[in-house]
Amino acid sequence: MIARLGDYLGEAFGAIWRNRTRSILTMLGMIIGTSSIIAVLGISRAASGGITGTLNSFGDQGISIAPDNNQEDPQSAAIQYRDARTVQNDVGSYLAHVEPNYQRNMAMRANGVTSTSIAISDSDYHNDTLVMREGRRFNADDVASGAHVCNLTSQLADKLFKNGPADGQTVEVGGIRCRVIGVYAELKGGLFNSAGGNELLFLPYTTFHQIAPGPVDSLTLYAAPGVSVGQVSDVVYPVLQRLHGPRSLYVTTDNQGQLQAFNSVLSVIAVGLTGIGGVALLVAGIGIMNIMLVSVTERTREIGLRKAIGARRLDVMLQFLLEAILLSFMGGGVGTVLGFLATVAAYTSVEALVGPAPIPYLLIISVSVGFSTLVGCVFGTYPAWRAAQMDPIMALRT
Repeated sequence: MIARLGDYLGEAFGAIWRNRTRSILTMLGMIIGTSSIIAVLGISRAASGGITGTLNSFGDQGISIAPDNNQEDPQSAAIQYRDARTVQNDVGSYLAHVEPNYQRNMAMRANGVTSTSIAISDSDYHNDTLVMREGRRFNADDVASGAHVCNLTSQLADKLFKNGPADGQTVEVGGIRCRVIGVYAELKGGLFNSAGGNELLFLPYTTFHQIAPGPVDSLTLYAAPGVSVGQVSDVVYPVLQRLHGPRSLYVTTDNQGQLQAFNSVLSVIAVGLTGIGGVALLVAGIGIMNIMLVSVTERTREIGLRKAIGARRLDVMLQFLLEAILLSFMGGGVGTVLGFLATVAAYTSVEALVGPAPIPYLLIISVSVGFSTLVGCVFGTYPAWRAAQMDPIMALRT
């Protein structure tokens, strides 16, 4: 059987070679369709992997609860600094950690340089994998004592200290002088280092409270293991309404859920773009069916002669089916190479935009082989079946 298949493949290749111009034109559809699918799938998957990997380095960003600005009296529902301790005492079994959160635009001065950048509160509760370029992050003593210390992103540190060492230097922010104890390493990927939004200064939330003693922007909560976002909202809302009145309204933001939603959107976009390439493959399959029907018509006498000397219907069908699959594989192979080259060529740009983005080599090969086989089998079956059903006497008379 193996030897017979080898003979059929040799004959199929010979038939394709005899009509090579027509065969090349037929394969163009497969080449375009496969290359577009491979390029779109490879680039989108690589970009999605790069974005997900970088965002995952931030770890679980917890749950944010803030006053609903659409309520009648948002000021009455404003969350106070002391509310964090009350929530921790009342529903601490549902929470791994809770802290007040601040985020304000502030004027900063250091080394003779002035900048208006974003100051964000932080604590010693770290569940991410962010790396420090210099120094260290906040510890429990910094938070407990309200120490006048700060962490900077690498972009803000380079701006204030002109690319010099920042650890141990002093930054004036919000009317107090803070000592820089750490600088975060720069994230890889221009998407995450864009247009000033990455010039951040971090203060212990206890220190931030000294600068801004009024209401906090929100509460950041980290659910205990096995506790859902809905459960956290159900137990925290009554505590806040008891403190600020039953008509106070609050909104919950699941920061981790937003990351998952973002990844889902990327997947949907990748599937949609791949579907567009699938239309090209459908057209290519119709082209293969058309050319195989023409081939069956041209070789009617050959089919009749094969049957007259003992060829079975299965033999004839297999001969033409293998020819269709070979056409599909050759076009798919060239398309895979072109699509792979396009993916590799775009890799540098993708990596510069979103950070390290692994190319899914196994997925590319699987898609190429799978689509090529599917198109050849589906669109080559009818012409092969039609050839196998021919009456040998009628075929020889043609």
